[in-house]
Amino acid sequence: MIVVLDTNVLVAGLLKPFGPSAAVLRLILTGTISMAHDYRILAEYRAVLARPVFGFGISSIDALLAQFEEEGIPLTPPPAAVSWPDPSAAPFWETALAAGAEFLITGNKKHFPADKNGPRILSPSEFLAVFRRGC
Repeated sequence: MIVVLDTNVLVAGLLKPFGPSAAVLRLILTGTISMAHDYRILAEYRAVLARPVFGFGISSIDALLAQFEEEGIPLTPPPAAVSWPDPSAAPFWETALAAGAEFLITGNKKHFPADKNGPRILSPSEFLAVFRRGC
């Protein structure tokens, strides 16, 4: 199963180790599910995680992103012809489409278009419920 993980889910998973976002992150880090990414997503992860407010060490950020790069599915997706409420959502949607991802997991579902030909847009809790039912 291939997913794309929005930055807000990654941050929540690291800040709240017992929450639904952390459970999704553990599925990715253990290789239970695969995560697709492109260079824009990894750059956003790095920029956000490096914010002083979070207090994550650079070496920890580097190690996490190195694992994503090594074990994830790297892509260079084409631009999607979609009008975006939040243009920063474009890399996540475009990567999910290019990867044939089943799910785009986000805490901001309204930032993504509803498209029956694209991935299902789910919150971490919704994704976990679907995953536990066997998709």
